[in-house]
Amino acid sequence: MMEAPLEEERPTGALVGIEGADHGQELKVSEEAVAFMSSIEPEELQRCVFADSLVTVSEGGRDLGKFSVTVEFAHRGQQPCMLLHAQSQGAVDDNPCGTTVTAYLSTELEVLEEDYREYIKLEGNSLDKRCHMVQRDSRMVIDKVTTVGEEVTKESVSYPMSVLRGLVTEGSNLLLMRLIALRKKVPENMNFTSLDEGLHIIHTTFSELGLKQLEVGGETVEVFGVERTVQSVEDSPTTWQSYFLGDGHLASRVQVGSPVTMRLLQLPSQLQKGFEKIPLVWEEDMQMCSKFLDRKEELKVNHNSYLRQHPEIRALISDFLQFLLLRKPDDVVQFAREYFLPFASARSPEASLKPL
Repeated sequence: MMEAPLEEERPTGALVGIEGADHGQELKVSEEAVAFMSSIEPEELQRCVFADSLVTVSEGGRDLGKFSVTVEFAHRGQQPCMLLHAQSQGAVDDNPCGTTVTAYLSTELEVLEEDYREYIKLEGNSLDKRCHMVQRDSRMVIDKVTTVGEEVTKESVSYPMSVLRGLVTEGSNLLLMRLIALRKKVPENMNFTSLDEGLHIIHTTFSELGLKQLEVGGETVEVFGVERTVQSVEDSPTTWQSYFLGDGHLASRVQVGSPVTMRLLQLPSQLQKGFEKIPLVWEEDMQMCSKFLDRKEELKVNHNSYLRQHPEIRALISDFLQFLLLRKPDDVVQFAREYFLPFASARSPEASLKPL
């Protein structure tokens, strides 16, 4: 695989990334946005701990894929936090595509660590974008890797956390909107900071769409709408419209101008009669993958230690395999039984296994 030269890391001085599209205008998070994040109560976060599962459909009603979001309490090191995992899977023109976000957030929705992946598998020219950000020494360190076919491009940038005050990411915005929906009110001038595709700091705003009626699972329910608009230095703004049930569950989500809509098929009360199990790709979950690697290393150390304490194991297995390959019996199981039978007869009666 060919790797493109690593892009020169952007300077990280006081003015880096804080100039908006308006030629030098410094971007600042609004006081209303800061006040909202500071006012989040533990009881509100507790009400946000649940899973959402929606289907993705085309304008003609064709099923294109699934979208799911889970929020739970967790720990990152010794720090209590919120763990959000979101995943969408589907197809574009029959080409598999998807997005995965795993984020560790403080109780004020400050991003502690986030891993984002977006991909589309095309024949001979697949696209894969990965972006990892983590707080380190009062800075946010961001690494982005874009793979197009066999060409790999890497970008790295870091910002002082003071510059990223009020940062809303792909992960934290999903929990933020749940909180807004539970309050059923979007304060005026809800301007946050965010990062665009080029890792520039830009504005993202939230506004209220009000109440409307929506049919879910054969029932007509009242939903509350929130609109999120993400600015960009290089591209046009992107706008998402989401509608929520009274308990904070996501009922519909659409990107303005897109023919694709995410919809809730059944109300949570209907789902309680029979939950559909949502598959979890554990390799893309930072917490589960970390636990797997830790356990794998622990078992490896324990197994190697046991083998060092009992060198006869290697000798026994080596002799058996050598004898097996020399004889090449048709019935390997019977051959193994006869080979190890003398060892079994040497055991004391007390060591024998009792029948179940």
